[in-house]
Amino acid sequence: MTIQIGDRIPEVTLQRIREGVETIDTDALFEGRNVVLFAVPGAFTPTCSEKHLPGFVQHFEDFRSRGIDVACMAVNDPFVMQAWGESQGVPEGLLMLADGNGDFARALGLELDASGYGMGRRAKRFALYAEDRVVKLLNVEAPGEFRVSSAEHILEQLKDR
Repeated sequence: MTIQIGDRIPEVTLQRIREGVETIDTDALFEGRNVVLFAVPGAFTPTCSEKHLPGFVQHFEDFRSRGIDVACMAVNDPFVMQAWGESQGVPEGLLMLADGNGDFARALGLELDASGYGMGRRAKRFALYAEDRVVKLLNVEAPGEFRVSSAEHILEQLKDR
């Protein structure tokens, strides 16, 4: 079942690279914080690299000035996520999270079967906003779309919060 507005973020372990490979559980990531998490089907893929991540890089300070942390997630390994972040000029503080086995995407009910494209199981393209682990906004893209999960769209939705 797909996560809904009002649901709590499920507890799952993700990975990132800082001083080496590090695990971070979603409780630590979301508890007591306001977080925008956006997911892409794959690092280095066209729409993800040309539009989705660059929008959040461009507007990172807009989120931070509102007290909102930003995290990017993909079903890739942490080394790929680190390399992609470096290639995209991701600012320090914008978390590049690896959901290597797709456990988090599956727990959210936002898994995508991209086997037809040789990519296996991935995360759907989405963006959510959570306050203290509770989902307040959830925007899931239709297949092949990129509109409602953009940084600009999320900022517009958060304008009155």
